[in-house]
Amino acid sequence: MTPIEKPPEETVCLVDDDPSVLKSISRLLASDGLAVRAFDRPKCFLDYARTNRVPLVILDIWMEEMNGLEVQAQVGAISPETRVIIMTGRDYPAAKQAALRSGVFAFFTKPFDGDKFLGAVQMALTLQIH
Repeated sequence: MTPIEKPPEETVCLVDDDPSVLKSISRLLASDGLAVRAFDRPKCFLDYARTNRVPLVILDIWMEEMNGLEVQAQVGAISPETRVIIMTGRDYPAAKQAALRSGVFAFFTKPFDGDKFLGAVQMALTLQIH
């Protein structure tokens, strides 16, 4: 790699069973220059995580197949260095506390401030263990 080349992009994984949320959050992340891999099913994401490096995953907490905390636990076993950001459209303080106790990097309730969200994403990627 020459000094003027950029290092390879980190791919941020996004898991949400709502197609409109996948589309809007993917666009937000892409607008900040991030490569995004979106999954509408948690099990598909977990299959991907078993064979690919995942520096950061952004999970919806309430999904039909399994909830975000279950996905977080499984990805933690597969890839302990993966950072997790949880987002939700429902304001349940108990869910937020459970997520924070379980070691998520950040927790956001939709709709959220895009700049604060992108700041947390960049911070999670910067602090990533390589």
